Order: sequence, then structure tokens, then C-alpha cells
Amino acid sequence: MKNRVSIFLFALLLGCSTAMACSRVVFLGQDGLTLVGRTLDWRTPIPTNLYVYPRGMQKQGMPEGNTYHWKSKYGSVLAVSYDGGVTEGMNERGLVMNALFCKGSIYRTATNDKMHAMSLAVLVSYFLDNFETVDEVAAWLNKNEFAIYGQTFDEGTTAALHWAVTDRSGNTLIMEFQNGQLDVYVSRDYRVLTNDPPFPQMLAINNYWRQIGGANMLPGTVRSPDRFARASFFIEHVPTNVNYKEAAAEVLSVLNNVAVPLGYELEGSPNLSSTQWRSVADTKNLIYYFGLSYQFSVFNINLSMLNLNEGAPVLKMDTSQNTDLHGCINDVLVPSQPFKPMW
Repeated sequence: MKNRVSIFLFALLLGCSTAMACSRVVFLGQDGLTLVGRTLDWRTPIPTNLYVYPRGMQKQGMPEGNTYHWKSKYGSVLAVSYDGGVTEGMNERGLVMNALFCKGSIYRTATNDKMHAMSLAVLVSYFLDNFETVDEVAAWLNKNEFAIYGQTFDEGTTAALHWAVTDRSGNTLIMEFQNGQLDVYVSRDYRVLTNDPPFPQMLAINNYWRQIGGANMLPGTVRSPDRFARASFFIEHVPTNVNYKEAAAEVLSVLNNVAVPLGYELEGSPNLSSTQWRSVADTKNLIYYFGLSYQFSVFNINLSMLNLNEGAPVLKMDTSQNTDLHGCINDVLVPSQPFKPMW
């Protein structure tokens, strides 16, 4: 399935294939359990705070001009990098969306002044605020064209991204831009995403490793195709007839297998990224797990136990101020102003 979306080219991602690394896996368990895990890898520590937004909030895609204005249908938990842009999140209907780097992504320029514009800082929020299923997202993308704008960060770095969306059923949609075209891939079988090359080429590389057989040999470097092959083999071969605690532990163990160690250096790759944090989103029970690489513990936010009604306050957890958390941290969340997007 393919769909064209016109996009503003704000930059090309710089660096080699190992520079900007992230990995994402989907665990399909018993009784409708779907767990979406990811690592966030970056060459320097990337401050990431957690927010909970209630439903019924008025939002917009850009501060001015022809942009989308909407009222959120669903509440959500968001991971916000630099307190200015949503990296990922899960809404109260179990829809999960993650942004990962994809070197070489090229976004098309707006074709006319009537085309709506959207900031990268709130793109993930738009989909989590408005949709419940992958099919709904796919239908919207098929009918709408929009431009994207984004700011640089981390001393001038720009972002070339692709996205993965998974709903409660385990169905996954992948969005990535190549040569000015948005390609959309939908399947319950698309359980892994890393970075470059483009998704069809990645599947071809992974098919090669499938023929070799992961029980005999798996590629072991931190390169994106190697991480894709390892993640694919393990997420497809860990047992699924396990209890909830074991299932979550399995996802974390697969993430650890594709994580890049802190401080790891590779000659010729000065921008090599280390894993800064990892997350697991439970789409069935609406629990969002989060853990920083320099901490031993993983904590969680339980969306089903929070007030997400219209008019409820925005809640925040400042990860720089809370460094030794474990278990459910709902009671640690504090009322907050919404984050200020890096338009």
C-alpha cells in the first residue's frame, strides 16, 4: 500500500549508517497481548520527559499559517525530547506511535499555499489524539496531503525520520519517505523497525538471514540491518505462551540484544549513537514502561488509572529530577503546563 504526502524538506540527516540508531519490536502474545518495545539511541544524552495529556485539548500543528487545528479525542502518554518534540507515545485506545531515524528520508515541498502544514514536534500527537486503529490512520493518510516543518536540535542536528504505528490488535503501519514520496506499509507481520536502508530493502536483507537461519548465525554489529535481523529472529522465536511478567521481560531482553552499549566507540564513526533509554508500551492494559540506560530500574505509567477526562490537568514526570524510580509512578506525576513545541 502506497500513499503520497507532500512534505517540506527541512534537512537531510548527516552521518553514517551507524550514527543514528534506534530499534523497535512488536511482541504478539496470548489473549490479545501486544507489547511494543523500542530503544532510543543517540550520540549524546537526550533529555526526555514524560507527559500525560487528557482528552479534549485544543491543539494546532503550527503557530500560524495554514495548519491543522484539532480537539484531542483521546488522552495519551508522551515521551518528549528536549521538552520540545514528541518522540513517541501511546493513547488510551492502545494506539502506539514511534519515530525513528531513517537516513536519506526526503520530504516534498508544499505545492501551494492552501496545503496544511504540520510541525515534526507535534506530528506523533496528532495521530495519537485522533485515531484508534491502524486502519483509521491509513485511511486518513490516503486522503490528506500536508507539509512538515521542523527545527534543528542538539547543536544543529536535523532529523530525517520514519514512523511506525501499532494498534491494540497488533496491526502495524510503517510510514517512510523516499524520493519525495511517502510509502505506507501495513501488516501484522511487520514486527521490527530500525533505521536505514528503506523498509523494502531491509526486508530483503532480513530474508537473506532467514535463509541462513538465526540458530546458526546472526549478524552481530550495531549497524541497522544487523540489528533488524537480530531483533526479527528473537522476537519471532521467544515463547508467547508465557505470563505477563515473562512477556514484558522477553521484550526488554530483545531490546537489550540490539542496544548499543554506553560509551561504545567505533573508528570512523564519530557520531555513533548509544542507547539512551528504552520503553515498552502495553496496548492491552495501557501501561507504558520506561527506563534510562544509566539506571538499573524500569518504571511505568498506568494510563487506565489516571484521569484523562476533558479539563483534567496535564501531568509531567521530569526524568532529570527523578533518578531512582521503579514500579508504577502515577503518584509521582505532577500537574504541568503543556510542553512548548519546537516549531
